[in-house]
Amino acid sequence: MRTREFFATHPVFTHAEFTRFLEAGGSSNVKTKESLLKYHVKQGNLLRIRRGLYMTVPLGMKPETCPADPYLIAAKMTDDAVLAYHTALEFHGKAYSVFTQYQYLTCQVGRHTTFRSYTFSGIRPPGKLKNPLQLGVKTVDHNGLDIKVTSLERTLVDLLDRPRLGGSWEEIWRSLEGVEFFDLKMVIEYALQLHNATTISRVGFFLEQHQDTLMVRDQHLEQLRKHKPKRPQYFERGKSGQLVKSWNLMVPESILDRSWQEVM
Repeated sequence: MRTREFFATHPVFTHAEFTRFLEAGGSSNVKTKESLLKYHVKQGNLLRIRRGLYMTVPLGMKPETCPADPYLIAAKMTDDAVLAYHTALEFHGKAYSVFTQYQYLTCQVGRHTTFRSYTFSGIRPPGKLKNPLQLGVKTVDHNGLDIKVTSLERTLVDLLDRPRLGGSWEEIWRSLEGVEFFDLKMVIEYALQLHNATTISRVGFFLEQHQDTLMVRDQHLEQLRKHKPKRPQYFERGKSGQLVKSWNLMVPESILDRSWQEVM
């Protein structure tokens, strides 16, 4: 019965969490633990996502058809997992499109795991950050479990720093344009901590494009402009564009004009 209670309150759990649960109840027998897990997988009460990670099958449902929560799975991939990049946008309800790829930050060895139609990828955080899994990270309750996710402010900067993790520039722009408010002080402080002039200029360019809607002041832009690249840099590596002198960026016409808005 206690095992059933654990499953009911842990829709996704790790081998280590189950071990701690058994030890708290006075059982530390390794064989007992492995036997319980194998038994419940065989009985259809659990699904094995990968080695050391399990999903509970809700009462009355079948293992092959029961719904899975990809956010909980991603958040349990490593002990230090933080939902990030496009996955953070989706979690916050701001993504323009829904992906089946889920990204999480981790300082451990990144895993690439496939479960059903989902893929989960561990990403190392930017190397120049101090406390990379704490800065701009929120702990939130999701289906009764605490998980960590980057704030919208950090997510904005992270996507402009590593745009390949956002899908496309159109996807990034349309998603970020769905955010009604950013704490601009937090955006600027985080961007500067990355110590990447190109990223800082991308952030400044985005804020300048949305100066009215996001209530961006000239002093906000100036804080970023002081750290722009000394020489022109490609907004998108290897792709030509028009030089925006105020940010020293070669910006593709499609981004300058937001040409995707013409196809509606």
